[in-house]
Amino acid sequence: MKIGVLLSGCGVYDGSEIQEAVLTMLAIQEAGHEYICISVDEKQHHVINHTNGDEMDESRNMLVESARIARGDIHEISTVSPADIDAVVMPGGFGAAKNFSTWAFAGPESEILPQVKLFLVNMANVGKPICALCVSPVVLAKALEGSAIHPTLTLGSSNEPSHYDIDGFHAGIEKVGAKSTAKGIKEISIDRENKIVSAPCYMFETDILSVRNNIKMALDATLVLCG
Repeated sequence: MKIGVLLSGCGVYDGSEIQEAVLTMLAIQEAGHEYICISVDEKQHHVINHTNGDEMDESRNMLVESARIARGDIHEISTVSPADIDAVVMPGGFGAAKNFSTWAFAGPESEILPQVKLFLVNMANVGKPICALCVSPVVLAKALEGSAIHPTLTLGSSNEPSHYDIDGFHAGIEKVGAKSTAKGIKEISIDRENKIVSAPCYMFETDILSVRNNIKMALDATLVLCG
């Protein structure tokens, strides 16, 4: 099978979470399948210095930055259709909430890039599984807002240490029509009706091994939904 990996840039604070992205690609190949990296040919919201969190006075492109993770083998989102892949995985990172959508700034009232919405809606409409990691369920919730699909999604649980307002995220996705479920780092959410998997990953204060295991669980569940 061929699994899409939808990237929003390169770096946790302004693009895709690199460890989640790489571990996703590793899990796909370990399962005996092929991955195809996908991104959007648009400017990212801003550029962050990852040593201190300061905003930098420069501009970067999501597709170009995502190519760093993909080792140059990157496909622009408009060139990939649901017929080309069996499922898609969205790693987390602030790029999901800053570049693909404006959730980081406007919450449930945010906007989503039209090409990202179209891609995800088309995947859902033809029954191709979607796996959303870390904060990326907010993008999926926005994409499906107003549709007949009301996905069950997780962004974690308030019962485990986190830097983020998990309950606030869950309230936000419910406001746009999704259903929330609390899951820990050793758990995933599987919405079998809508063929949607989500996993909290680095929404928690955790380590790379725990995230790796969480991603593998999510990827394995996604492959089962592929049939």
